[in-house]
Amino acid sequence: MVNASAVDGKGEDTQDVIQQVTILGATGTIGTQTLDVISQHQERFKVFALTASTNVNGLFELCLIHKPRYAVMLSSEAASALSSQLKQAGLATEVLQGEDALSDVASHQDVDVVMAAIVGAAGLHPAMAAARAGKRILLANKETLVLAGNLFMQAVIDGGATLLPIDSEHNAIFQVMPHQRTRVLADMGVKRILLTASGGPFRNASIEQLHNVTRAQALNHPNWVMGPKITIDSATMMNKGLEVIEAHWLFNASSAQIEVVVHPQSVIHSMVEYNDGSVLAQLGNPDMRTPIAYGLGYPQRLTSGVSSLDLLKIGRLDFCAPDRKMFPCLRLAYEALDAGGTAPAILNAANEVAVEAFLADQIGFMDIPALIESVLTASSIEAVTSIPQLVDVDTRARLSAKSWLKSLSVVNE
Repeated sequence: MVNASAVDGKGEDTQDVIQQVTILGATGTIGTQTLDVISQHQERFKVFALTASTNVNGLFELCLIHKPRYAVMLSSEAASALSSQLKQAGLATEVLQGEDALSDVASHQDVDVVMAAIVGAAGLHPAMAAARAGKRILLANKETLVLAGNLFMQAVIDGGATLLPIDSEHNAIFQVMPHQRTRVLADMGVKRILLTASGGPFRNASIEQLHNVTRAQALNHPNWVMGPKITIDSATMMNKGLEVIEAHWLFNASSAQIEVVVHPQSVIHSMVEYNDGSVLAQLGNPDMRTPIAYGLGYPQRLTSGVSSLDLLKIGRLDFCAPDRKMFPCLRLAYEALDAGGTAPAILNAANEVAVEAFLADQIGFMDIPALIESVLTASSIEAVTSIPQLVDVDTRARLSAKSWLKSLSVVNE
């Protein structure tokens, strides 16, 4: 469970104070939607820093609009290119470069809020830096918890940080949990967590159809607008598997207390069942600006620009159980959670390599879970002790995944 003092300790009324916001992964979907919400509340928020990996033109356009103090690019070439564009435009934004700069703008003494929206393992270090510095962290990077859940949660507690989940499902759970939180679900009368899943574009497909899925088909999500990596994860249901692991750390829930329910309409974003039989749910249109606004304004509610939910227009809400044989990535995530230690980090690394290979048309859709399972089976599981250890585990798992890809290409030649 997210520590009560960590969550509520900075929940005082800050309506009259302009809060400085760093957005990690500003050019991605979550980053741009965060900027959209901030633009609606300029009396409350100011952009302190924006970061991107290689999208120079995208970050330049955002700097023109929001005029941050700092902009960060990962490579020196990208940083130099952005710096030239900003100087030509007459902007005073200072350009920083490299992974250390990400942590610097996430932990800077003038920063109040950090949107952690870098996709993948690359978001771990700046999120940890923000936690240690006691920032309000809007966590949209699920890999931080998948890789280093126990270390990150301890850093949140030790740093006195405020942690608010931004994934729509975890944000929904957070909203319907009791205000007075403890570390034990049963002490709050909570029986289980129900994570809803859209089922992605292939929930009604056959095994034969899944073996022939194309890149374009997998990127065509029926409900949500997301980046390519997360969209593929949704199609394989690995996204939901990672969310199961994330929910374990956020809410101190065992795998048996987390159930995935396929809900195609994506209107109910998740539910919490209590011991008395009550089930509380958070509903809304599938728009990430809702949880983003909730995180920015907590404990107050901000307007987000999201249209009102029209239940009469929707007409029906459907539910079914996920098929773990059809979508083995979900099974693998549960198994990694139960195995504990470094297993989730290995799962995540192998999945990132597999998704990248699928997007590059190097492997088929059903090769994604096959690669992940092979890497998990071949890897030894260790107790998690440090970030450097996890970095090493991540590196070894990626090498193992790439070795699997090479062997597959040899077989197919």
